[in-house]
Amino acid sequence: MSVCLLLIAVNSSFKAIANNPQAQSEEMTWTAENSDPRTLEWMVGSPPPPDKIIRFDDNSFAKFPQWRWTVCNFQQLMPTKPVSRELSAVTQLKSKEVSGIDDVTFIPLGAEEPMTWKESLAANFTDGILVMHHGKVVYETYAGCLDPTKRHGAMSMTKSFIGLLGEMLIAEGQLDESKFVRDYIPELTESAFGDATVRQVLDMTTSLDYSEDYSDPNAGVWQHAAAGNPLPKPADYTGPRTYFEFLQTVQKQGEHGDSFAYKTINTDVLGWLISRVTGKPVTEVLSEKIWGKIGADLDAYMSVDSIGTPFAGGGLSAGLRDMARFGQMILNEGMVDDERVLPVSVIESIQGGGDRNSFKDAGYSALENWSYRSMWWITHNDRGAFMARGVHGQALYIDPGADMTIVRFASHPEAKNAVIDPTSLPAYEALANYLMQVDP
Repeated sequence: MSVCLLLIAVNSSFKAIANNPQAQSEEMTWTAENSDPRTLEWMVGSPPPPDKIIRFDDNSFAKFPQWRWTVCNFQQLMPTKPVSRELSAVTQLKSKEVSGIDDVTFIPLGAEEPMTWKESLAANFTDGILVMHHGKVVYETYAGCLDPTKRHGAMSMTKSFIGLLGEMLIAEGQLDESKFVRDYIPELTESAFGDATVRQVLDMTTSLDYSEDYSDPNAGVWQHAAAGNPLPKPADYTGPRTYFEFLQTVQKQGEHGDSFAYKTINTDVLGWLISRVTGKPVTEVLSEKIWGKIGADLDAYMSVDSIGTPFAGGGLSAGLRDMARFGQMILNEGMVDDERVLPVSVIESIQGGGDRNSFKDAGYSALENWSYRSMWWITHNDRGAFMARGVHGQALYIDPGADMTIVRFASHPEAKNAVIDPTSLPAYEALANYLMQVDP
């Protein structure tokens, strides 16, 4: 199964049954401290003890607390393709000391008692977080499996990279947002996507007979996962064998453009569109257009299916500092030093947001008045903040009004952002307010 899909179903509760000697198979409440993969010593030894081994083929990689090791080690467990930094010169990140950040306080959504910034990091099982203000690093810390030399799963933040590439190809005239998907990919003519426009795919306003209800074993999400699983299929398996094959089976339900519905397969379609018009896998396009131009420290990589198709919906892993470089490039309206990486029109299109009424119908209670545009989440707050978001706490928060970028990698036991947002979104806003006060 693809990384982003399997883990959501497996990690459905904050309480889990331990799979290590310390817990002795008893139910326990996990904390950032007692689930630290360095303390639990997963995969340590030559070879590791049997009870410390983590594998992809038996799904142990997606169990908790093993998951806290997995998020930094996808490349060790499954096939991947590199996103090259292309031997570019590293862009040095300048730092500035700002005291008091750990003590910044806020009221979590739905709570009455305040929480500090530092407390929120542990509450959200943060593996690494970096804050840039006025173009300089003012806060950086690591925990769990992560350090500055390692990569971490970005999960659905991957979608925002793919959406950005789509916007770039529109700006360059290689994609026409008003054209139908079938105009570029005839193989999808008879599918739900055939008469969807490129823009409807970008904004996830397609109408699909496809469910991402992970509690339903017959939901389409599981068929998608089975198709994308890079391991050999069972002898009696007769379904689609790749991501692209699965997309051809999805049927329409309703009219495209009526409402927003967050469904990962839209990003897979966009990835196919990008590959079709460029003649290259999205890993290479991402490298040439973005990753090789931001001065990254490390190559990134993406998980792939059995024929090497990158998982556009959630397969990216990257370094924390490189994600900060990427976010700062977006905040700088597409510029890295004196080089333009993105057309200004791309940033303007994303920041403008999507249809708020359409988004409201999706029922995100913590995201009141937000919208979705080109696979980015738009707050429409007074400072024009917008985000890339991923399950288990992945976040890239860009606040133009505060001239602030926050990137966070995490390994929360629960996948849903609805569990994490109450102690994350108000923390980001509180930090923006604090930084604007101490360093206007």
